Amino acid sequence: MSRLSPLNWPVVRQLRRGDLFGRDINAQSTKSKETHGRTVDADRVVQSVCPYCAVGCAQRVYVKDDRVIQIEGDPDSPISRGRLCPKGSASEQLVNSATRLTKIKYRAPHSTEWQELDEDTAMDMIADRFVEARRNGWQDTDDSGRPLNRTMGVAGLGGATLDNEENYLIKKLFTAAGAVQLENQARI
Repeated sequence: MSRLSPLNWPVVRQLRRGDLFGRDINAQSTKSKETHGRTVDADRVVQSVCPYCAVGCAQRVYVKDDRVIQIEGDPDSPISRGRLCPKGSASEQLVNSATRLTKIKYRAPHSTEWQELDEDTAMDMIADRFVEARRNGWQDTDDSGRPLNRTMGVAGLGGATLDNEENYLIKKLFTAAGAVQLENQARI
């Protein structure tokens, strides 16, 4: 029987084989039989958390050859139960984007050009500026002599792209450094 024969039409196959509701193999085309999901080829699955908002939806990250090939919601998560918003569903593009910066960029004051820095240099610059701002804004006491032990030269703004544990540690760091202006983007 040729491929174009009316006997190969899905509805005819359904009726001939007793599949009246079209839920059996009779309703599948050859193309759909040969199709398989992207996640089938993954080498491993890594648990993660969506980086966008403070909800903390769990994700399954499918990796093949050390490259992310798909990100889906984790159905075992009590928070999101396998669901992701459109941004969370598209987070694979965040990882694999051709425009993603992978090197540290620095633009000196009054400069019009960006330059690449190595990680040690960038960390040293950040630490030096943090310590200097803390020192310059330090207040031991108020006008009445009451102890303050705080700095007004450093503030912290956390982001929802960090998970709860990371934001907690950042808050502890800034509090220990004497900062009083601490906020998180998830609350703004």
